[in-house]
Amino acid sequence: MSDIYNKTLREVIELSASSQPTPGGGSVSAIIANFGLALLAMVCRLTAGKIKKQEIGRQVDEILDNANNMMHRLEKLVDEDMLAFERYIAATRLPNSTDIEKKARSEAIQNALKSATDTPLEIACVCLDALRVADKLSAIGNRQVISDVGVGAVATEAAIRGVLLSADINTSMIKDKDYVQKIDAEKEKIIAEASQLKFKVVAEVQERIKQT
Repeated sequence: MSDIYNKTLREVIELSASSQPTPGGGSVSAIIANFGLALLAMVCRLTAGKIKKQEIGRQVDEILDNANNMMHRLEKLVDEDMLAFERYIAATRLPNSTDIEKKARSEAIQNALKSATDTPLEIACVCLDALRVADKLSAIGNRQVISDVGVGAVATEAAIRGVLLSADINTSMIKDKDYVQKIDAEKEKIIAEASQLKFKVVAEVQERIKQT
């Protein structure tokens, strides 16, 4: 497993800029989404002490719990994304001399490509849940830091589009057309909802900024 979350921010950036293939686009997208969720968590904490209505307080607490859980999940998915790519590379290096070896190598590559596609899709699903949380928080968060909810939503929606590009590069090499069709359909649904949520959150944030 990767220890990327134990590195300094500078080390992560330098590693991403190096000739090593990991962390790649999928992992970096998940890290970006985690920053987005971190901003949502911050707004929750800065809102908690200023709430007078008990019901809103419960909503903020719930949003904070969800944000923390999603941050932990994304951390694990970064490792899974990097590991999936390493498995794909290992599959491409299998023996390829005899017909039996060629068949085994081809099957291993296809399985690895599916695994390397499923993980980015799961990252995108977690990010979509984060946008749903941002949507709730945009209406009740502390107005003095409400712009950070918008930043979190923008970053998270960008992360979705980024991580799904990682899925695209894999599906372009997958021979199972039914699988590819299923993934493409799920991607379209995720992108459509994510775009709608981002614009909704940003509009709400901008409106509340005018009220400050």
